[in-house]
Amino acid sequence: MVRDRSLSGKTFTVVVHVVMLFVLLVTLLPVIHVLSISFSSAAAINRGEVGLWPVELSVSAYTAIFSTGNVPRSFFNSVYYTVLGTVINMVLTTMMAYPLSRPHLTFRKFYNVLILITMFFSGGLIPTFLTVRNLGLYDTVWAIVLPGAISTWNLIIMRTFFMNLPVELEESAQLDGANDLTIFSRIILPLSKASIATITLFYAVSHWNNWFNAMIYFKSSKSYPLQTILRSIVINNEMSEEMQVDEVIDSVSAEGIKYSTLVVSMVPMLVVYPFIQKYFVKGVMIGSLKG
Repeated sequence: MVRDRSLSGKTFTVVVHVVMLFVLLVTLLPVIHVLSISFSSAAAINRGEVGLWPVELSVSAYTAIFSTGNVPRSFFNSVYYTVLGTVINMVLTTMMAYPLSRPHLTFRKFYNVLILITMFFSGGLIPTFLTVRNLGLYDTVWAIVLPGAISTWNLIIMRTFFMNLPVELEESAQLDGANDLTIFSRIILPLSKASIATITLFYAVSHWNNWFNAMIYFKSSKSYPLQTILRSIVINNEMSEEMQVDEVIDSVSAEGIKYSTLVVSMVPMLVVYPFIQKYFVKGVMIGSLKG
């Protein structure tokens, strides 16, 4: 790679670094502030003394949320829904994207048009709810993971990635006697790690942040994921109801409870992302080269 050492090139490099530093600060400072409040004492929070560093270091807020049943249970629910939903998403998306990427598929263009239509038109909330209820999925985990089992956008990215793989690989495998399932599982998928990792992250983040479906499809709060509990705590300020222990709330700042729950909800994605990040840009770019 040849570097541009001209004045305009150096100026552009400086501007890019300044802009990226600004974006980093804008993104990072709120996270640091949330962490600081979650680790500060109730008195310091109530006095408004907490900025970018914890004041009177305390873990009482975390002790409070983990000493009650709702937050640990909802955290487990979120992990369960995310893992189960993402596995279903990836199995169905890859198995549908691969045949759609093959030019010899009968009615291939017709199927692609039908899929694209779903990006612009949908049945809406009430018909979807009625469908879920009539299928017997209401108040079950399947109401969360099945209705959105395949994202049209992610399917298109995956299909486009498969289209960019050399056709010669498939032809060589067919000459050796491999069938479509063998080609898909032993050749296509191993070569698609970047795209699979990217789409997996998209699906996982979507499941982890999903709170609305649980609120309308579950009868009991015991089945709620962490994000639904967090919404009630942060927006509706339903502290005693969600925590279920009034004495705990009395000894800890309500703000501390909110922010500590928020930190707990951020940790899994922050832990997972560094392991997928190296595939992220490559997977998206490769999947966007051809339509």
